[in-house]
Amino acid sequence: MTTPWITGDLTDEQRAVFYAQMSAVQKDEVVGVLLALFLGTFGAHHFYLRRNGMGVIYVLFCWSGIPTIASLIECFFMPARVRQYNAEQAAILASSLRYAIPATAGMVTTALLPAGGSRCFSCGTPLPAGVKFCSRCGAPVE
Repeated sequence: MTTPWITGDLTDEQRAVFYAQMSAVQKDEVVGVLLALFLGTFGAHHFYLRRNGMGVIYVLFCWSGIPTIASLIECFFMPARVRQYNAEQAAILASSLRYAIPATAGMVTTALLPAGGSRCFSCGTPLPAGVKFCSRCGAPVE
């Protein structure tokens, strides 16, 4: 469904909410291709991906035949567009679950950590001595 980096640090409850809400907003690649192929003249594939402005343009110019040719070409690009749409929706949903790491909270502090080891301030991953970035979340080390 989504890449593991989106749900990697979520709690079980957050992950369950994420997958439930993601299944409601996620789009299917095959449906996008079929809409572009059969109803592309009217911009149905753009409406499907919530690109309403482009969909309206296709409807306004459907009499000219240009949207028909464009939609036949766009059939080949629809799988990538649907994957991009799904990735954007996953990022929005994950950030609404407070998964996104704030820029100010991403710093690792070693002053408050026990002697003999350090942990990332953002994700809690143990860090070896001398590293400059957390290997799990990418937060810079102070």
